[in-house]
Amino acid sequence: MQRRIAILVCSAALLLSCAHATAQAATAKSTPVRVELPPPPKPLLPDAFAGWVAAEPPKTVIDPAQADIAGASALKEYGFTHAALASYKRDGETLTVHALSFLDTSGSYGAYTFYRQNGWPKEEIGTGATSNHNRVLFWQGTTVVDATFSNIGPMSAAELRELAKQLPVAQGNKAIAPPILADLPQASLDKQTMHYALGAAGYAGAGGVLPPDLVGFDRGAEAVTANYSLPSNAATLTIIDYPTPQMAAAQETRIRDYIKAGAHAQPAFPKPLTDSDQASLEVRRSGPLVILVSGDAIPDESHKLLESVHFQEELVSIPQPTDSEVNKTGKLLFGLAALVIV
Repeated sequence: MQRRIAILVCSAALLLSCAHATAQAATAKSTPVRVELPPPPKPLLPDAFAGWVAAEPPKTVIDPAQADIAGASALKEYGFTHAALASYKRDGETLTVHALSFLDTSGSYGAYTFYRQNGWPKEEIGTGATSNHNRVLFWQGTTVVDATFSNIGPMSAAELRELAKQLPVAQGNKAIAPPILADLPQASLDKQTMHYALGAAGYAGAGGVLPPDLVGFDRGAEAVTANYSLPSNAATLTIIDYPTPQMAAAQETRIRDYIKAGAHAQPAFPKPLTDSDQASLEVRRSGPLVILVSGDAIPDESHKLLESVHFQEELVSIPQPTDSEVNKTGKLLFGLAALVIV
């Protein structure tokens, strides 16, 4: 009899636990799952600035093709996140502004050099700026601004400087400029001709010297190209940075063989190589860097420019504690023992 009672009690307890579990499962199913969505990006452009008033609220787009259909591939390579498009009016005049946002300043600087053409004069707006008639291009932090005035005036630059102050400020690692820029020799450098690329589309679109496939962007390479005003003539310096010296050595061999092939090279030389003095074309490697000089300068000057690039690895010294944790613990115990004895 007692055994039956025990079995009945156990069965009842089992049924109650199952019922409780079923109720909990039903409650869990009925409770809606909250999904935390990321906050919408902060508007890049204001509704009004310096007397300019937007005809309608600035439009935010996240598709690079909506920001620039021709340069969409390059924008992706530079880390495009979103853009703001706006049309402003003031006293019968118009101002069209495209503000492009990127993950970091490397992307924004690269996009700025992608759109800037050689020969455009320098302007003092934001971190860097240039202009072409009524079009002004500048970058500030992680943002590139492309502004077109219906009629540019003496105060147009000051008005855009006011806009630059309202753009987001890059902080931390996002504010670090591309380290490869420090490898460019500064003597005779024309800074308005610097172009920084993270992919084939950006490199080709900015007038890269080599065929993009030969650079090796699929291997994590990045490249910078700049012109130098040497005594005999202009020269173009290309620096390609690879993740490892081994990758750089392999690509140096490919590029050197391509240059040596000359008229028989496949694919055919791009225009910058065709227009260069073939005797001045030279390639060398320094650590993970592959350097190419081209242009019309005499071979001796081109060689000196090439040799002026040296990779310098920056080692960061991390201070170490003078005492290990074991030594600290031992000293603490010794002090306590001395106190007890006293």
